[in-house]
Amino acid sequence: MRDEMIFKIRAYRRAAREIEENPQKIADIQDLKKLQEIPGIGEGIANKIIEISETGTCEYYEQLKKTVPVDITTLNSIEGLGPKKIKRLYDELGIQTIQDLEKAIKRKKLQALDGFREKTEQNLLRGITSYKKHRDRFRLDEALGYAQDFVEKLRSHPTTLNVEIAGSLRRRKETIGDADILISSKDPQVSMEFFTSLEEVSRILGKGKTKSTIEFDNSFQADLRVIDAKSWGAALQYFTGDKAHNIKVRKIALDKGLKLNEYGLFNKTGKSIAGKTEKEIYQKLGMQTPPAEIRRDTGEIEAALENKLPNLIEQQHIRGDLQMHTTMSDGINSAEEMAKKGAELGYEYIAITEHNTEGLEVAGGVSAKDIPDYIKQLKSSKAQKLSCKILAGLEVNIGKDGTLTVPDKYLEMLDFVLVAIHSHFRMSKNEMTKRILKAFDNPYVHAFAHPTGRLLLRRDPYEFDFETVCKKAKEKNILLELNALPERLDLDGESAKLAKEFGCKFCIGTDSHSTTQLENMKYGVYMARRGWLEKENVINTLSLKELENHLRQKK
Repeated sequence: MRDEMIFKIRAYRRAAREIEENPQKIADIQDLKKLQEIPGIGEGIANKIIEISETGTCEYYEQLKKTVPVDITTLNSIEGLGPKKIKRLYDELGIQTIQDLEKAIKRKKLQALDGFREKTEQNLLRGITSYKKHRDRFRLDEALGYAQDFVEKLRSHPTTLNVEIAGSLRRRKETIGDADILISSKDPQVSMEFFTSLEEVSRILGKGKTKSTIEFDNSFQADLRVIDAKSWGAALQYFTGDKAHNIKVRKIALDKGLKLNEYGLFNKTGKSIAGKTEKEIYQKLGMQTPPAEIRRDTGEIEAALENKLPNLIEQQHIRGDLQMHTTMSDGINSAEEMAKKGAELGYEYIAITEHNTEGLEVAGGVSAKDIPDYIKQLKSSKAQKLSCKILAGLEVNIGKDGTLTVPDKYLEMLDFVLVAIHSHFRMSKNEMTKRILKAFDNPYVHAFAHPTGRLLLRRDPYEFDFETVCKKAKEKNILLELNALPERLDLDGESAKLAKEFGCKFCIGTDSHSTTQLENMKYGVYMARRGWLEKENVINTLSLKELENHLRQKK
């Protein structure tokens, strides 16, 4: 916004990423020299970190805000707006807030600026609508982090008997409104006092004997409900399934002359016949216990009644990670460092899938002509001596007309070829479908990365005929990716379930840009479970030898 030197901007961005990915709590490191041991942290930024840790803010930042009176955070959350456009809108139209932007669009003021057209205004209005729809929701990783922190603290308290996350968070929904936490306690009043007095709590929205609601500074809310131990399973069942699932299960109970609620399963005389565990409730109803992730009335109840629930994939089944980036593009760790981390995670292989530079301006990467050197560099890496083998892959851009931005003679050299949409998101549904189908005709394509292009709470999916694309993927033996990056989680569970029904196969990739992000694999597994996927549906449950045989079939 202030036209500062680009190297200075990059220094702050790198420092921010290093802090975000650092496993330590940075606020706990108050030593200047130790902070400077973190890559990208110099003395100036280290001093600012200490100042923020001690005061909650930074004088330099406060002064910067006075010189730029723009709500950058909110405006930057709108799809189609980045820092450069925000600066132009402020400099030329005085736009400071989302309200200013809406007014300017309605008065067609943006069309007076070079590069802004009526279509630009329409896209920004769509982005504003999307922002308003999602602004009170949180990504799964954020919500899970907050809730698990609470749960661990409650679990360690001496009065706690049982404590679990329930609701949509237990079902691992991609975005969460608030968290439901259940607890059974030796002393409910003490548990409530402990919960509402935790240091993270900024406001107590409600406090009672059996339920309290708290709020963070960022408006994230959590409910704590105290449950009697004898009703623990009944309450967990009641507060986990979505509305449709619970209604159907209660009807099954009624049809058997029973009554089911959050307190237990009762016979005609009102005697409790089950309630301590979820399993005993479902057993009394003649059902298997559906995994929490699929309790959405999408066929799990019928399958449970027929003893035909799928054996859902588990993280322990994953034997490798099939998308990541290193310092050769926009990552912050080397290929060797990524392989070492893969080995620590027990993987047999990882695929380094750098960005292809042609058709992608925002990230560094590998140009088509440099692919032979890129492969040679990976194959000769010291990391190849580790227990975790590196596969030479590339994330190739699908052009507007559906052609790939890398010639076939180079694609043929690679172990693993991902293709992805990185531009022209606003094509019509028909045009986008044709674009994807044409890309799938390339014989060297192994997988379709982050298939819907969505960014959670920021960018809605682009439009295409999903069923037609699934049929083509099945025909051409192209994997659909479950991208585990928390801001993507693409495919989502519902789409994965539909694709499975069309006979598609899948791969899970973390899309990591650092070693720490390799641990995000669990989010991809959550989406796979929500999509009813089993071990045999996901390619990176194969051994290295089996995977290499599968990939060679495309050549």
